[in-house]
Amino acid sequence: MSQVKTKEKEVKDSRLTKVSTILITQPKPTDEKSPYSVLAEKYKLKIDFRPFIQVEALDVKEFKKQKIDILAHTAVIFTSRNAVDGFFRICNEAKIEVPADMKYFCVTNQTANYLQKYIVIRKRKIFVGERTAKDLEEILKKHKDEKFLFPCSNIRKDELPMFLKENGFQFSEAVIYKTVASDLSDLANMKYDMIAFFSPSGVQSLLTNFPDFKQNKTRIAAFGPTTAKAVLEAGLILDIEAPLPNAPSMAGAIELYIKKVNLTK
Repeated sequence: MSQVKTKEKEVKDSRLTKVSTILITQPKPTDEKSPYSVLAEKYKLKIDFRPFIQVEALDVKEFKKQKIDILAHTAVIFTSRNAVDGFFRICNEAKIEVPADMKYFCVTNQTANYLQKYIVIRKRKIFVGERTAKDLEEILKKHKDEKFLFPCSNIRKDELPMFLKENGFQFSEAVIYKTVASDLSDLANMKYDMIAFFSPSGVQSLLTNFPDFKQNKTRIAAFGPTTAKAVLEAGLILDIEAPLPNAPSMAGAIELYIKKVNLTK
């Protein structure tokens, strides 16, 4: 083993200390029996929730500057509830009546079901992936003649637009809401044994709010490769990278770590 890898292993091993407090950088789950609640009770942990990013509506005047004709499209791709809300809000403010034959492609069933807030879903053509944008690709390939609209944030993942571009789809990317850093000033004096991130934006929010942030013994967990990359590029130590083959969720990955550091000492 090289000296560099030996040193990295020594650093990681020195960080394998007991975890009692965890900050999840997302809203608190509405389900009282969420995986995090079960985790907290099982291992006597204090788990707090605080969104590190927030969504701001894009003004319809700003949207119009993009010169996108919504009615020139025959299908819409939704990757989140925020995209659904933003799309129909813009349509309402711009007095655009979405035609009944518009097709909707949703990344998950959860997103598809959320459409009923705005439309009668049983009367519309809705196509649904399983869990990720990658899962939606095979469905999209069967509808290459559509002209797609992809409503998104000013900060978004490259995966889906890259797929559409590389495969010759007709599509327009429309920024309809903004993702900005939350004000975290109330966390300035709080210390956690672990912080869990779910997007590069969350990592950026930490650095925006606390430019002099010192990680010290705080363990950092990241969900997804782009989040993990953002952690490392920020010069931070990545202790937990989810998902794992035997732990597909963040809660599951954290539990594996807790078992290692809390139960073997």
